[in-house]
This record gives sequence, structure tokens and C-alpha cells, in this order.
Amino acid sequence: MKRSVSVGILYSRSGSYARISDACRRGALNAIAQINADPARAISFVAVERDPAGNVDLYGPLCDEILRDTPARHIIGCVTSWSRKEVIPTLEKSGGTLWYTVPYEGFEASDHVVYLHACPNQHLLPLLDWTFPTYGRRGYLTGSNYIWGWEMNRLAREIIHTAGGEVLGERYLPIGSVDVDRMIEEVRATKPDFILNSLIGPSSYAFLKAYAALGENDPHFHPARCPILSCNLTECELSDIGTAAEGLIAAGPYFHDGTQAFASSHEAAANRAVHALADLLETTSQDTNQPIAALLQTAAGQQSGIDAKTHHSAQPVLIAKVQNGVFKVVHAGGVVAGDPYLTQPVLTAPRRLRVVS
Repeated sequence: MKRSVSVGILYSRSGSYARISDACRRGALNAIAQINADPARAISFVAVERDPAGNVDLYGPLCDEILRDTPARHIIGCVTSWSRKEVIPTLEKSGGTLWYTVPYEGFEASDHVVYLHACPNQHLLPLLDWTFPTYGRRGYLTGSNYIWGWEMNRLAREIIHTAGGEVLGERYLPIGSVDVDRMIEEVRATKPDFILNSLIGPSSYAFLKAYAALGENDPHFHPARCPILSCNLTECELSDIGTAAEGLIAAGPYFHDGTQAFASSHEAAANRAVHALADLLETTSQDTNQPIAALLQTAAGQQSGIDAKTHHSAQPVLIAKVQNGVFKVVHAGGVVAGDPYLTQPVLTAPRRLRVVS
């Protein structure tokens, strides 16, 4: 008889990043169904869902509710770095673990978080390393006004300057804002070689559409000459962008080629999280409350590709371009271990990066 294990699902069904949340949630719930239907599995999962509805103030209380009022010790969830950081104190207090399945900005290694998507040495650094000789080193930086945007652009500034390049402008928008006119005007005036887009949700969609219109009037801003780069935009959002996504270049661990099981890397990472959790729990006794560090010390933990010290996962490094509405991989850099504090050299140019408080 299968052992029943409750697992939390903490994704917003509405709000500025609902497309990403929906992809992650779909991946997690499909994986739970797969585990439960597999007669070879020793466990079955019971999903305990909570919906913060895009309100960052609800993530902490709902995480606490799951860990306090249900048997669940593991939660698959959160999209923004803001929401992830909101739940970490609750996880620390209650001994829970968050399985985080979207790209993030690095410089974190919590004892209560498993990082199942890419960090900067797996997305931003290889993306810029590929971009510099192809397009140039003069960049314009955009971002949503919170941790992801701030940290991605801080790191990008250091990489660009170390490589002898120049940051021509840097501007942020509140999450959900579509007031991109000033950004577009600065881009038009400065004529960068590329734009790093760390906006999320509707802000990103509005910027891409406005930039596509700019490119129709000025050939400098055609994506073949001055592309938009992204480390967080995947297939699950292309329908909201339409033809304005053409030529966009993105870095990530997975791109759908029409034959694979998952529609985006968000869905793939959430699915992987549930399967990895099942593998780990099946190696333990009846006690499902072991801390994640203990679980990752097992043989199954080593085989999962998740580092037992940093809790970051090894990921394929891929760079892809949107062509005819789909991502086409233009560079594959092999599988790279997560290095959240950038301790290993990645770029061909020397770099001097520092941790800031």
C-alpha cells in the first residue's frame, strides 16, 4: 500500500505573473498525477493548494497555514524573488522546505529552499558572454522594481564594465506598470547594441510591443542588429506578446521544440521538483519530516543533480531566439552546476564580482 504524503502548492492563479504561475502549477500537478498513477511508486501525493492571488503579503501567511494546519512539510511554489524571500522566515520557523522552480538572481543558498531552475552562472553570464562578440558591449538595462530587476542589472553592470563595455541607461517600472514610453525614448536616443529585459509580466509585454514598433521605424532597432535579451521569458508568455517577440534572445535550461513533454522550462522545473521530492522521500523511513539537507545526503539526492550544500541544481545552458513564434536554440553550453555565489570562472573576460548587502 502506498504511503500518502501531503505536499503544498503555493502559486498565484491571478496577478501580474499568472502565466508563469499557471505553467509551474500545471507542471507540479501533472507530476503528482503521474506519481500517484505509477504502481511502482511507494508513495502518493496529496496536493494542499493555496492561492496568494498575486498579493505578496499573502505568501508568508499561506505558507504558515500549510505548515501549521496540514501534514505538508514540502511546498512547491512562489514565482517572484520577493515572494520567495517572504516565505523563508516561515520555513525556518516551521522546518519546511520550498521547492523553487523559476529562474532567480543568485546570491542565496537557504537551508530551506531547493532551487530547481537557473541562477546567473546558468543564464545571465553565458548569455552576455555569447552576446558581446555577436552584437557588442553597449547595453541598456530594464527591470521591474524589485529584487530580480535590481540584482540582475547590478550583475549585468559589473559584467559589461569588466568586459570593457558601457551601460547606456537603466530604468525600472513598478510590477504591473505598462508605462514604457520613457524607456523606449531613452533606448531610441542612446542606440545600444542590446537591451537586457528584466521586466516581468505585462510590463515586459508592453515594452516588447513598443520596441517592435520602434524597430519598424528605425533599422537600428531591428532584432538582428539590436536584440532584446531575457533570462526569464519562456514559451508560456509568447501568446501575450505575439509577433513583437520575434528576434528576442533568451537563456534558460529548456526550450520546447515541438516534441518534448513540457511547454516551457517553468512547467518542466516544477514537474522535476515533484519527481525529485518523490525520489528522495522513497529513500527514507516513514518519517517525511527530515530536513532537506538530510534527504539530499542520500544516494538519491546525489543522483538528482541537486547540490547537497547549496541546494542548487545542475542545468543545461541553452540560448534560444524566437523565430516564427517559437524558440529555436542557437547555442548549447552543456550542463552546468549551479554556482549561486559565482565562485567559478564562466566568462572569457576576467570579472571582479562582489556580494553586496
